[in-house]
Amino acid sequence: MKLLFDENFPRKALTDLPGHSITTVQALGWTGKKNGELLELMLAHGFDGLITLDQNLPKQQNLSRFAIKVYLLKPVDSRPSTVAALLPLLRSALNTHSKDQVVGIE
Repeated sequence: MKLLFDENFPRKALTDLPGHSITTVQALGWTGKKNGELLELMLAHGFDGLITLDQNLPKQQNLSRFAIKVYLLKPVDSRPSTVAALLPLLRSALNTHSKDQVVGIE
């Protein structure tokens, strides 16, 4: 699966996800892109999923327009250690075949 870490994801919490191709918004030079534009770019570049902390994304975008799965991490705060604590749940979610377009991870 080709995955993109959103720019709001703490760099100190970034991790390798074995079996998946991952990159960051920053590495692609897409920093500052609005959500709709970012999703369009993801489609154009063959991404399968977005890993984000943006709780508003599902409310602001009609995600059914995009064939991209959104992994929405919901930590109690945005400290890297708190976000990193959710990564085992993210790994598990990546290995399941949920039909949900938005997968909440808390």
